[in-house]
Amino acid sequence: MKKLLKLGGLILLLLSLIIILCEYNVYKASKNKLYDTAQLSTIPAKKTALVLGTSKYIKNKFPNPYFTNRINACFELYQNNKIQKIILSGDNSKKEYNEPQDMKDALVALGVNPEDIVLDYAGLRTLDSVYRMREIFGQDDFIIVSQKFHNQRALYICDYLGINAIGYNAAHVNFRSKYKVEIRERLARVKVVLDKYLNVKPKHLGEFIDINKKAEM
Repeated sequence: MKKLLKLGGLILLLLSLIIILCEYNVYKASKNKLYDTAQLSTIPAKKTALVLGTSKYIKNKFPNPYFTNRINACFELYQNNKIQKIILSGDNSKKEYNEPQDMKDALVALGVNPEDIVLDYAGLRTLDSVYRMREIFGQDDFIIVSQKFHNQRALYICDYLGINAIGYNAAHVNFRSKYKVEIRERLARVKVVLDKYLNVKPKHLGEFIDINKKAEM
C-alpha cells in the first residue's frame, strides 16, 4: 500500500509539473500580445479579425455569455475602425448546429455590413481556426477575438506557426461552474503543446479563398 501511495504521489507530481510547464509556455507566447476594452484606443489596426466560435445557447435554451461577449468585442473593433474584415470560424459539423452563421446573424443585427463578413465552417478546434487563417484565407497578421484564456491558447498556436497575431479579450464570464471551465482549459493547454510537437494538422483544409472577392465560404 505504501508503494502504491508513493507511486501515485509521483505520478500526480509529474502531471502537475507537466501542466505547469504547458501553462508557462502558453503564457509566455501570449505575453504583451493581449488587449482589452480599456486599451481599445491603443490596439493596432489590422485588416482582419478572427472570431473563435462557441455555441449561441447553453443546453439549447439559455443565452451563452461567452458567445454574446465575443460578438460585442468584435463589434467594438469594427465600430472603431480597428478591423475591415471579420472571419467567423466555428463548428458546422451538424446541419442543425452552425456557429459561424449564428455569429454572423448577431453581428449583422448590430450593424456590421454582411460584405465584411467571411464564414469559416471548418473551425472545429482552435488549431483549425488559426491554421486555416493563413493556409485558406491568406491572413498572417490579424486580431483574435475571444475570452482571455482562449486568446492565450490561440496565440500560442500562432507563435509556433509563425503567425503575427494579437488578441482582443472579450469580457470575462463568471459561471458557478467556472472551476470546470478552468480544469478543462488546463487540459486544453497540455493538448495544444502536444499538438505542436506532434505536428497536428486541421481536419479540413481545402482551396484558397480570397476574402476580398467572396463574402463567405
